[in-house]
Amino acid sequence: MFCFLALIIFSVLGIFSASHRQLAKEAAKCVFRRLRLKPCEASFDAKVKAKLISKLILKSPKTARFINRYFDIISLAFFIMLILSGFWVSRSLYNYYMYGNCNGPESSGFCLFDPTGQNAKVSGVSENAGESCDVNPPSIKGLTMKPLDLSAYPTLNSQAEKEIVFIGCYACPYTRKAYPAVKKLVEKYKPRFVFVHFPVKEKTDFLSYYTECVRQQDEQKFWRLNDWLFAADVERISDGQQVVNQIESLGVDMKKFRECVMSDKTAEKVSRQKDKVKETGLYGTPTVFINGKPVVGPKPYRVYKRMLRSTKKN
Repeated sequence: MFCFLALIIFSVLGIFSASHRQLAKEAAKCVFRRLRLKPCEASFDAKVKAKLISKLILKSPKTARFINRYFDIISLAFFIMLILSGFWVSRSLYNYYMYGNCNGPESSGFCLFDPTGQNAKVSGVSENAGESCDVNPPSIKGLTMKPLDLSAYPTLNSQAEKEIVFIGCYACPYTRKAYPAVKKLVEKYKPRFVFVHFPVKEKTDFLSYYTECVRQQDEQKFWRLNDWLFAADVERISDGQQVVNQIESLGVDMKKFRECVMSDKTAEKVSRQKDKVKETGLYGTPTVFINGKPVVGPKPYRVYKRMLRSTKKN
């Protein structure tokens, strides 16, 4: 047991010290013999114990006597801690690869591999549609797509078996971070893709009207506008005139567009859609439903890809 512990410790120390490399070699030989159910050629633990005690006894005789007396128990305790820490590190690495955090699919707690919490942050949804960065958002268990009439939103690959429903805000940083990964996934695997705009920032509420009216004329032009809105600077997409200029460059009939934007029917539809999104339990953007399973916050591409390929549509 001590040999296994010593092998790991001296292997690390041996990177910087030739003397420790020699001890690592002796520990490796001892481990090899132990695995073959043979005793070590020499008492390796006694040798290391003697070295340790000889150094400690000059500085702290009491500590040296304590370690000499309980050396086997201390070795066992360190070995157990090593095994447990190795298990938790391995588990954290697995979760980070699978879910983008260290603690599992529904957690947004601290993760050593994502210390800034970027994979868990959201643009918070509140009654006044203000934005707040929340590293510990509510549980995703309360999220559901049931209130949404997906036929009312822009859709790509409508007949595909797999499905991604993306709820996001054009001006929100975490939605803007997540969109390129989701777009790449849609382009590669061709799932049914439904985009739902939910403006967290009041200054971009008008984009719901603009995108809806472009979509009513030509859905392909909507998708071109959609990509531009995520690619352009937030300052540009917050400027109504610059957005109108971009829409005009797409070849949209501007007379029909302006009539649509001013229409009570459009206002009613946009308001109804916003209310329905709130009924999903949305607490932050981006929120992505992949085959009906929700994931909140901007996740790495590999996480979205694994979910799309491994989950079945609800």
